[in-house]
Amino acid sequence: MNKDCKSIKIGTRGSKLALWQANWVKSTLQIHNPTLSVELVTIKTKGDKILDVPLAKIGGKGLFIKEIEEALLDSRIDLAVHSMKDMPAEIPKGLCIGAIPERESSQDVLISKSDSLFSELGSGSRIGTSSLRRAAQLRNARPDVEILPLRGNLDTRLKKLESENIDAIVLAAAGMKRLNLENRITEYLDDSIMLPAVGQGALCVEIRDNDPEVGPIVNTLDSRQTRIVVMGERAFLNRLGGSCQIPIAAHGKIEKNIFILCGLVADIDGSEMFRDTLSGPEDLAESIGVKLADHLLSMGADRILKSLTRINQKE
Repeated sequence: MNKDCKSIKIGTRGSKLALWQANWVKSTLQIHNPTLSVELVTIKTKGDKILDVPLAKIGGKGLFIKEIEEALLDSRIDLAVHSMKDMPAEIPKGLCIGAIPERESSQDVLISKSDSLFSELGSGSRIGTSSLRRAAQLRNARPDVEILPLRGNLDTRLKKLESENIDAIVLAAAGMKRLNLENRITEYLDDSIMLPAVGQGALCVEIRDNDPEVGPIVNTLDSRQTRIVVMGERAFLNRLGGSCQIPIAAHGKIEKNIFILCGLVADIDGSEMFRDTLSGPEDLAESIGVKLADHLLSMGADRILKSLTRINQKE
């Protein structure tokens, strides 16, 4: 480890969850480096500023990280902490993923006003989500429910559940757990109903490529197993050219040195969905991700991707 680095600046969004994540990285780094001075720098992103338009309409992935990455490239900060699921498939030149800490739960959860499970919600129930991935899978499982757009940080969405005409919302379990809100969770949605976003529940610590001072310090946060799994999921996403404008989901795990990856591509209305699972040696996780993507494309997912790309280009 490099002992010359005495202070670093961490770039982060200003939401409660983002600050929790950045503070966790800060405190963990200081456990490994007790003399290290760490400052948090709050940066407002495009995704934080535009709250009245669905994410898919304003550019999808990258909305919550671009301004932070610019600060990193300009050396205004030394590292950035993101939710991995917000990371686009491609990292800008000059930057890299310095560490992927051990993953929190990757599942999605349902929070309902009546404390009803997803299967118990009445026909016509209104469920709020800003995610095309979640909306497509909810519609596929329950074509009789109504999906409403719901933007805002975690706190805002929980408040909207109480104040607006919504029966339930779907959020990531990781955020609820990190902010000690597990008591609000009605149900953890099984992967068979709701396959999570690529990288969901994992953090991304982004740094400048080949940074001789920050790289070795950040490396202490890295979880080898989490990195293998997440990079396998991201290879799947990358092969599909994934963005928030296309419903794509994937979840990987390692069992006895075998990497198992389940992935899906869905139409926005959930009427058509291509899903399968592929496994192989853990050291081939990324090639397994690519192979699974190719398999889904050959099954017919390419038709969905081409159709949605055409629609997005027209808009």
